[in-house]
Amino acid sequence: MIRLSFLLVAIILNFMTGYAQTVQTIKPKLVVGIVVDQMRWDFLYRYHDRYKNDGGFKRLLEQGFNFENTLIPYTPTVTACGHATLYTGTTPAIHGITGNGWWDKNMNRSVYCTEDDSVQTVGSPESESGQQSPRNLLTTTICDELRLATNFRSKVIGVAIKDRGGILAAGHSANASYWYNSADGNFISSTYYMKQLPDWVIKFNKRKLVDQYYQLNWELLHPSSSYVQSTGDQKNYEAKPLGADQKGFPYDLKRFTGKSFGALASTPHGNTLTIEMAKAAIEGEQLGADNITDFLAVSFSSPDYIGHAFGPNSIETEDMYLRFDNDLGDFLNYLDQKIGKGHYLLFLSADHGVAHIPGFSIENKLPGGQFFGAQVFKNLNELLKTTFKQEDLVTSLYNYQVHFDHAKIREFGLDQDALAREVVRYMEILPEVSHVFAINKMANTALPEKLKEMVANGYHPTRNGDVHYLLKPGYIDAYGSTGTTHGTWNPYDSHIPLIFYGWNIKPGKSYREVYMNDVAPTLAALLQIQTPNGTT
Repeated sequence: MIRLSFLLVAIILNFMTGYAQTVQTIKPKLVVGIVVDQMRWDFLYRYHDRYKNDGGFKRLLEQGFNFENTLIPYTPTVTACGHATLYTGTTPAIHGITGNGWWDKNMNRSVYCTEDDSVQTVGSPESESGQQSPRNLLTTTICDELRLATNFRSKVIGVAIKDRGGILAAGHSANASYWYNSADGNFISSTYYMKQLPDWVIKFNKRKLVDQYYQLNWELLHPSSSYVQSTGDQKNYEAKPLGADQKGFPYDLKRFTGKSFGALASTPHGNTLTIEMAKAAIEGEQLGADNITDFLAVSFSSPDYIGHAFGPNSIETEDMYLRFDNDLGDFLNYLDQKIGKGHYLLFLSADHGVAHIPGFSIENKLPGGQFFGAQVFKNLNELLKTTFKQEDLVTSLYNYQVHFDHAKIREFGLDQDALAREVVRYMEILPEVSHVFAINKMANTALPEKLKEMVANGYHPTRNGDVHYLLKPGYIDAYGSTGTTHGTWNPYDSHIPLIFYGWNIKPGKSYREVYMNDVAPTLAALLQIQTPNGTT
């Protein structure tokens, strides 16, 4: 009986041990977050027949899980909001990043999304480009939650050409974030993260890859006649970020060698440089080298620079995506070899899309045009001065909103509702505007509920304006006679790619409607950790 009891205990213990081993999930060694700045969803398919079988996009589409109907649930659809939302699991109304910049009612001044004058530049002492941190972000990110879940043993690194692309993704407790300094062609950081650059970053900067890339110029990857998805090479509505004299392919980049380091961002070489920096971070920080999950947040900024200048229908955009496909495939090969296939979890998404260049729309008889905000800003202040006898009552038109000077409203006892009514009366007859309303009257505004929800999700009380306006489809906020932009609720700005790939991800796709702020809680569920503290 005693021996039988011991046997039963042994069997039970063995079963329990085996059960525990079965339910215990081995975590990925590394999570890689990829955000492609200004990648519209349709770019997955627009050039699909030209993507290489061993490139990045086809591999992700065939071996990953693709959410075909991923939408941004707020306005304005811009870079800072997008990165913050992907990584926090919530919208600007909660995480507070209401634009790349905004007018702060409490400070009564313009604020850049990652500005922080309490810190100094690391890596370029004479530059102010490093006075940045995530302190304006009001919630944690999935990277913060990973750090908390492992008692800060997980390493988190952010990498991007744009400061906001790396900083807002990596979160508050990141080991580091690095961004590109166009003044000297180096990656820099701030004293928020460190006192000096690690040796591996110093070594990387000394390679001066930017000058090596400049020597390659920018020539078409394929014969020009094969770019059938694009407009002609030279269009007068395209901007010329590489020089007024450079009107089309091939682009001479050698002229920028040793100087003009910012030109790199407007070429596909910016993507290549970002990948090389990401690889250097994996090597230098030994990311994914043990069984404690690390996180690498990478943002590719060059698609945004190229898209703004040349537009989504340009031969430059097509060539950039074909080259990016090669770079992405190379990066996946590197991860397979360095981390191990099946040992890393990766997602690819975007922060926003992009509108057609108005000149392109006009050329092809499509609706669209420009909204000249600077002139409207001037006209509104003149109108309100006449009516309310005070100057400069409108402080900005940030993020498709009219912002009042609340200090003056209080000082002179002005009626804010009356101010708003005047603004609405003026703007509702503008031919470019579809809807305009005082934000505190939105509930009673004749507007589709979907759009009300998007406006509400983008609204933070101290960082937003008083009157909101929506442009007609195809219209953009003009900042010159060439190029294009983004920021509206429309699908060309708000329909983005979302693919999960790698560790524990089975191939497949879904057409159900999901949202940008679903990414962080999905990652939390996969990693079995807490969601960010503002997740909605």
